[in-house]
Amino acid sequence: MVPHTIVSVVDDDASVRESLPDLLGELGFEARSFASAEEFLASDAVRHTRCLIIDIALPGMSGPKLTRELNRRGQRMSTIFITGHGDDGIRARLIQQGATECLFKPFTDDEVRAALDAALPGHGPR
Repeated sequence: MVPHTIVSVVDDDASVRESLPDLLGELGFEARSFASAEEFLASDAVRHTRCLIIDIALPGMSGPKLTRELNRRGQRMSTIFITGHGDDGIRARLIQQGATECLFKPFTDDEVRAALDAALPGHGPR
């Protein structure tokens, strides 16, 4: 059986891949984490992910390139970008291109919760 709401985290930083899924679990979501865009694309999680939390700067395929590839494949999901090297110009550009939110590291639990509420309106945790 597929869970109600899967949130996938794609980040090359191991500490983010460990801590963010823990927070998502506390919020009642099933979380999966991936070290790269390519790893995510090769997984079965692509079909079941309702929201993607992804770092902008990844080795190999970047976060924005991943979202373009997902769109090309017809895989639509809400997207929340995260970055440690951003500014409001990057945030505005990503939102204009369809992202729900762009959070700057370090972000708070409340910022993640608010971004998820925006990304998944009416689709609370399982």
